[in-house]
Amino acid sequence: MSIRVAVAGASGYAGGELLRLLLGHPGLSPWLVAAGGQAGRRIGEVHPSLTPLADQVMVVTEATTLAQADLVFLALPHGESAALAAQIPAEVPVVDLGADHRLADPEAWETFYGPGHAGSWVYGLPELPGRRAVIADATRVANPGCYPTSVAVGAAPLLAAGLVDPSDVVVVAASGTSGAGRAPSPTLLGSEVMGSLSAYKAGGAHQHTPEMEQTLSEAAGQQVTVSFTPILAPMPRGILATTTARLGDGVTTETLRAALHAAYASETFVHVLPDGRWPRTADVAGSNGVHVQAAADHHAGRAVVVVAIDNLGKGAAGQAIQNANLMLGLEENAGLSAVGVAP
Repeated sequence: MSIRVAVAGASGYAGGELLRLLLGHPGLSPWLVAAGGQAGRRIGEVHPSLTPLADQVMVVTEATTLAQADLVFLALPHGESAALAAQIPAEVPVVDLGADHRLADPEAWETFYGPGHAGSWVYGLPELPGRRAVIADATRVANPGCYPTSVAVGAAPLLAAGLVDPSDVVVVAASGTSGAGRAPSPTLLGSEVMGSLSAYKAGGAHQHTPEMEQTLSEAAGQQVTVSFTPILAPMPRGILATTTARLGDGVTTETLRAALHAAYASETFVHVLPDGRWPRTADVAGSNGVHVQAAADHHAGRAVVVVAIDNLGKGAAGQAIQNANLMLGLEENAGLSAVGVAP
């Protein structure tokens, strides 16, 4: 008997990706599909690619209805999950793809998101040390943000091993346009995006900055300061994140790569590339895979680590499925693949 899953926010890109992955999952089924302004429409009108669900109608998002499922995914805009989650009984497992429950520091939440910090849930990045057991025991999991996932996978092992300076971490990361959501915006029009790269929310203004610092500080065992510059790239999906930090004494490329191999040798979804080969977003598209590479830039005295993920896969829906599998006692990789779609 399949496990009944409810998806709230199903009309968005992350919600649609959740439905796509659920259609291929051996144990989970999209039993209830809910939306906000798109409620009452058939899924096929909103997501034409989801032909098996084409005639299913998206219902109004209500906690009493969602609570009848065996597990709930909340794929809602930031700031909208907390009130809904508070009405779902504690025994019903919930994975929140929004930011509402990621940050432990109320001041950080209010600085970047506004008033109304809802508290923090278990942080759902299974590849970080000690996370799997905690996720498996949880009924409330905060799915990490897309940028923070890419940065943490690359930089956390280096910080944990003391190979880089935690006070000088610089991140420049490019994301596809789906990372901005599906709401209409002039800045996301094809004619504005095609053939152009543009920085946005630079200078410490991006809301994922405190989440990066929180995760990397836990890995380092001390406060990590991050300077983050996000870039909008002319592609629909994918993230390429480059993180640099000042090298510790005697650290070489081999040292950095050894730390990554030690952290991820047994991981299904994280692949440390061969020496000299650098990640590409095309190679992880449509997957839950992560490609990572590192090098020591001795000229500048900095470590360079580059990570590619699909922002809708490992950066959102794929990771949410991975967390749900752990919470429900299923195989962690059920319904997921580390193999990208090419070309």
